[in-house]
Amino acid sequence: MPSNITQKLIKNHLISGEMIPGEEIGLKIDQTLTQDATGTMVMLELEAMGLERAKTEASAQYVDHNLIQVDSKNPDDHLFLESATRRFGIYFSRPGNGVSHPVHMQRLAKPGKTLLGSDSHTCANGCMGMLAMGAGGIDVAMAIAGEPFYVKMPKVWGVKLTGELPDWVSAKDVILEMLRRHGVKGGVGKVIEYYGPGVKTLSAMDRHVIANMGAELGATGTVFPSDEEIKRFLKEQGREGDWILLEADDGATYDINEELNLSDVVPLIAKPSSPGNVVPVSEVEGTPIYQSYIGSSANPGYRDFAIAAEIVKGKHIADGISFDVNPTSRQMLTDLVRESHIASLLQSGARLHQAGCNGCIGMGQAPATGRNSLRTTPRNFPGRSGTREDSVFLCSPETAAVSALTGKITDPRNANIQYPKVDQPKNPVIDTKLLDEPLPYEEAKKVKLQKGPNIASIPKMDEMPDKMELPILLKMGDNISTDEILAGGARVLPYRSNLPEISKFTFEIIDRTYYTRAKETGEHAVVGGFNYGQGSSREHAALAPRYLGLRVALVKDFARIHWQNLVNFGVLPITFINEEDYNSLEQGDVLELEDIRKKIAQGNELTISVKGKNKEMKVKHLLSERQIDIILAGGLINWVKKRQAERTV
Repeated sequence: MPSNITQKLIKNHLISGEMIPGEEIGLKIDQTLTQDATGTMVMLELEAMGLERAKTEASAQYVDHNLIQVDSKNPDDHLFLESATRRFGIYFSRPGNGVSHPVHMQRLAKPGKTLLGSDSHTCANGCMGMLAMGAGGIDVAMAIAGEPFYVKMPKVWGVKLTGELPDWVSAKDVILEMLRRHGVKGGVGKVIEYYGPGVKTLSAMDRHVIANMGAELGATGTVFPSDEEIKRFLKEQGREGDWILLEADDGATYDINEELNLSDVVPLIAKPSSPGNVVPVSEVEGTPIYQSYIGSSANPGYRDFAIAAEIVKGKHIADGISFDVNPTSRQMLTDLVRESHIASLLQSGARLHQAGCNGCIGMGQAPATGRNSLRTTPRNFPGRSGTREDSVFLCSPETAAVSALTGKITDPRNANIQYPKVDQPKNPVIDTKLLDEPLPYEEAKKVKLQKGPNIASIPKMDEMPDKMELPILLKMGDNISTDEILAGGARVLPYRSNLPEISKFTFEIIDRTYYTRAKETGEHAVVGGFNYGQGSSREHAALAPRYLGLRVALVKDFARIHWQNLVNFGVLPITFINEEDYNSLEQGDVLELEDIRKKIAQGNELTISVKGKNKEMKVKHLLSERQIDIILAGGLINWVKKRQAERTV
């Protein structure tokens, strides 16, 4: 039978399970990606497993999130990460080299391969004809150790692209159009595969923009073909030998079909505080702004900066505007300097920051209280910018640059500026030092891990008990993000390798009293609505609540990566069968669960009683047999240790 690209990639890497949507499958992982906000825990997990050397074809550790060095915590962790990569045979990208996703695309991404990353935007490298997926750090650690990655077989959502983007419209508007149509849950349980004649009009980096924000749709991944454009890109990077042709077969079919005419796309913008809150720019035109921000993994390409530079060239930004430019790789920044685009940006009044994630993750460039920030970043969840009362809009570089000149949100088509055409540099820089090569094995074995005083081991987690009485410590609504469960930003992320300290920030955006109440209460439950745990893949959003006593998360439904992270750390993720039961529960109610271990293993339905209310309700879990074993063991670390002990008997 003819196959689409996603089916080919999965079939070529299938280790266990059947390719039936919704069934658990195990996949061989060729490459991994970790960043410093999640990678410190991954390296500690590799140490705990006793790993001798990475068993993947290529694994890379990037330092791109925690770049601000206000004290010793971040640089100490950078040294730890460098020593760990040398010890385990992993590529290392130093602070300032750039954001993981575009750097990985430039230096390591290969068509036809699988990539698993402890960052939800790892899906960006699906632009290269890869099956690239985000996951929790411990899943990535397992992949580095040579274990399969387990995920539910996704449906394949085919999006046929036709036409060509008009002037003042770019790839960011395409993914915003997908979010306008389908919202932040539209891609759950699916891989989005783009095909059709419109694909050929999109550059490799345009495809990166679209694939990156597939995470905002909740998709398992996004896949583009590996065609002549990908061959051109790899040749430009000095890696033409890594190219293979990978396209859907003639007659290939999809589980879901959609068409998007690029010629019909208009400038779009996501209003606060969700990437799914999308409207035409014209609808909010005239809204005053305080900040306009260009960069991040969602708009990382040379063109994204160069077109902004051409728009503001010879002009000056409006009074009172902070025009922030965050380059995404040292290699790209060098090209922008050589072509004088950085000079154009600076003379316009822009503020140039180092290559990294920076303001996207709340590490600097936080907006002023009560002011509007216009950003090309992928997310605008509450508080993600680093300001609790933030008001963040998401848009294209064209809209951001034009609005910086006017001081208010402006449809770029109304700017009375001739649309600039930007060409790629003729002889682009190839910076092979963006990644330090892994050491030879014998040399690597002699490396000692350098642990600063802020690094703390992961505490031991106990097994799932057979009976629990759990007070509901929090009741929440829909679309709770991992940024709200455990904030990012400069205050929080320096403690990423210190669980007791980082847990103090748990749920603070929702309820500042949660930490104190959890410490007093011990074991407890939380209740939530739809799409619980959307956004970042950070496993700390599961690990920190678990450390504080969270045993059950009862919600209407889960975002994929957070659901998997909860399982990995022994938190039972269950959903309402009757959604009216959600309305009947109150914060402070006590949930009674009995004979848990037996009932979880026997079926996917459980009965929960509400103490003192003479009420019972049916709930369900979606755990595979393997995941049931993990939950009962108290998490993946315990499960791995148990397997290792059984093998030595």
